[in-house]
Amino acid sequence: MPVESAETAETAETVEAVETVESAETAPAQAQAQAPSVRKRIESKFPRGLVIRLIAYLFVGHLFAFFVYLLFVLGAENQ
Repeated sequence: MPVESAETAETAETVEAVETVESAETAPAQAQAQAPSVRKRIESKFPRGLVIRLIAYLFVGHLFAFFVYLLFVLGAENQ
């Protein structure tokens, strides 16, 4: 009987190890499954085109503001 209980304990440990490995392998898959839902939720609030235009306008707006600032700084040095 002691031999059977030792084999049962080893089998239980093996099953636990396999379950641990399987859960570790499914964790990235679950994260990937959740990623589209987050992206869809964000896109439902802000359409993709709006986000692209917002980034472009912010970049161009700051670039224009820097140009105007540079003109004033250089103009003030010439006087």
